[in-house]
Amino acid sequence: MEKLEQLERQIAMLREQNNKLVEDAKLLVDEKQKLAAENQKLSEQLRKSQDELEALIRRIFGRQSERFDNVDQLKFEFATPEQVDDAREGIEQACDENDNASGKPKPKPKRRKRNERFPESLERKRITIDLSDEEKIGLTQIGEDIVETAHYRRPIIYIVQKIYPKYVRSGDPDAGVMQMSRPASLIGGDRYDTSFAAEIIAAKYSYHLPIYRQEDLFAGCGITLSRSTLLNILEAAANLIRPFMAYLADFLRTDHTIGSDDTGVLLLLPKDVPKINEADPKSRRVAEVIAKAKAENAKSVRAKMWAYRGVSVPINVFDFTVSRHRDGPDLFLIDNDYEGTLLGDCYGANTGIYMRSNGLVNHAACVAHARRKAEYALGNHREHATQLLIRFNRLYDLEDQCRGFDDEQRKAFRQEHAAPVWASLRGYLETEMSSVSTKEKIGEAKGYLLNQWSGLLKYLEDGRIPIDNNECEQLMKQVALGRKNWLFIGSVAAGHRAANLMTLCSSAIRNDLDVYAYVKDVLDTLLQGSTDYASLRPDVWAQSHPESVRQYRAEERRQRNARRDRARLNRRLAPEAN
Repeated sequence: MEKLEQLERQIAMLREQNNKLVEDAKLLVDEKQKLAAENQKLSEQLRKSQDELEALIRRIFGRQSERFDNVDQLKFEFATPEQVDDAREGIEQACDENDNASGKPKPKPKRRKRNERFPESLERKRITIDLSDEEKIGLTQIGEDIVETAHYRRPIIYIVQKIYPKYVRSGDPDAGVMQMSRPASLIGGDRYDTSFAAEIIAAKYSYHLPIYRQEDLFAGCGITLSRSTLLNILEAAANLIRPFMAYLADFLRTDHTIGSDDTGVLLLLPKDVPKINEADPKSRRVAEVIAKAKAENAKSVRAKMWAYRGVSVPINVFDFTVSRHRDGPDLFLIDNDYEGTLLGDCYGANTGIYMRSNGLVNHAACVAHARRKAEYALGNHREHATQLLIRFNRLYDLEDQCRGFDDEQRKAFRQEHAAPVWASLRGYLETEMSSVSTKEKIGEAKGYLLNQWSGLLKYLEDGRIPIDNNECEQLMKQVALGRKNWLFIGSVAAGHRAANLMTLCSSAIRNDLDVYAYVKDVLDTLLQGSTDYASLRPDVWAQSHPESVRQYRAEERRQRNARRDRARLNRRLAPEAN
């Protein structure tokens, strides 16, 4: 009996130990699964970090050009052999015509000797450096050598005293004092001429010199102006041009396609939350953002400077908002009854504008953004990324070929040649890349392409729409260079003033104008009470002021485009030459 009880106790103990082992085994399994899940998560994070590191390395140390070179890229067949032969013949003919009208190979061009002659319009002072009278005894002059040396003189500030004689009528003391009426001036008392304002504006928004540096520059010219004085002059000019800036924005909205992009600027918070002005649709959003930032004890917020660039209208317009909110494009486009196409990235404020505008504003996605997604995946997913980039290269080569076409010809060319490339790209995404993980860089590229497919193909439907938004994105450099120098925007009102002044300077730069000359004439004309804004448009003003057009900029652009076209033509012909 005792043995039986002892045996039962042993059995119970063994069962208890077995149950404990089972529980321990379950814990181990759970721990193993947990460790496996954590390991997978860490692996994904590591892969993502490696992708980001690779993209960062390529961005910092790699080639800045987005063009992708691959030796096999033109072996990807998009046409029949007969079409390839026809295309090759046309390209070779274009090269020959471009090189030499006679059809003979153009010899390697000799480096042209630059014209070192200074412009005749510059003031010249003659200084004769001659032998002494004793040394010239018995000598006869047979000629002379002229050496021209350029000298620089600081800007000269001078004072114009305007005399206003006073008169009274003899024998009529009640007639009062008679005097010539004074013209309108930018600053009360006519203390500073518009030339000061034009210099301050051009220096800050064209040459990116902050006010405190301009204070030193003016001091070097013989006059000490406080920063508050310089800012007052700047503010007075901004107030004067406000109606003209509204006109330029309205004129821009007549374009069929407008490119848009934005970048951050630091906005210092005011002491108090501004009141909502029902007449200003932006004021409610301003109050919300500032109130939230103050609740978090922040000293500043990341505001946004938006750029809107006309495709056929040569105007750049900047707009300031306190956040990257859809209020930006909505207020600028929808609230002003714009009908056309917004070209930009696939940020929600852009992609949803079609629905919010009841179909009046279409969104065309920037193909360059999609191409960059594939380019970022080159380091870790080279095979798939290469195949995507090969097709993107083909699309851009086709754009080169139809650049000189009119809108209808370009649309037909795109439909015939670019549409099949997009069809091939779609097929590759859905077949060869069907199993790609969405958590990888190449998966992000695939997801971006498929999600934004209709927007990316929008340019095929209209020959007026560019393939990408790169030219508008280049305007962000103008903000970034200034932001690096003037560092921050002091108030919401200052942000709107900066946007208007940048609009004036950037539009002048786009039309190759001398910014100072253009701004001064605009200020002078507006002070005279003129509302003929059409004549002040930079593209129109350039025609009536050819002396203020920087012709060398146009020549630099022509040469740069010629070099680019030559390089691309040679790249397309290179595989066939081998």
